[in-house]
Amino acid sequence: MRQAVRRAAQGAAVLAAVAAVSGCAVQSDAVAGISVTEDGRPLGVLLVCGHRIDGATLSTSEGSHEETIGNWTAHAALGPGLSTWTLDAPAEGWETGRSATPLDAGTTYHLRGWTKDNSRSSTATAFTPEDLKQLTPGTVRYDGTASDGSGTTRTVPVEEFRATACAKR
Repeated sequence: MRQAVRRAAQGAAVLAAVAAVSGCAVQSDAVAGISVTEDGRPLGVLLVCGHRIDGATLSTSEGSHEETIGNWTAHAALGPGLSTWTLDAPAEGWETGRSATPLDAGTTYHLRGWTKDNSRSSTATAFTPEDLKQLTPGTVRYDGTASDGSGTTRTVPVEEFRATACAKR
């Protein structure tokens, strides 16, 4: 009898652990990218693949410490499609909680999209100011997946990003 009770308790503990872990997963529903304006300013890019994204955050991390560099909330939830906004100044259609200050050379930044209820997010993209200098207007740099399943950083024309990035996440 004790053994049966112990097994039942262990089974319940395992089920609770699985439920807790699976309940914490946020589904990726968009792809974040980075581009530049005609005058070389950083431009956030979000391609929403399914439901919605409410905003975006730019951060850096060192060890376990993450620092928010910029954050933006869309005036209306972003549905499927492409959205862009300048990272260094307020942008139309976006409430700017904090614009990105001048980016520091040699620092890696991470841009990602999110929902207010934390039900969905975007893939994140990593970049440095030096990476931005390699971009031209009309191209998007993002972290995608290669045909062999490995992660890869891609830089593609915006139309190719729009047509293929959701399938590559």
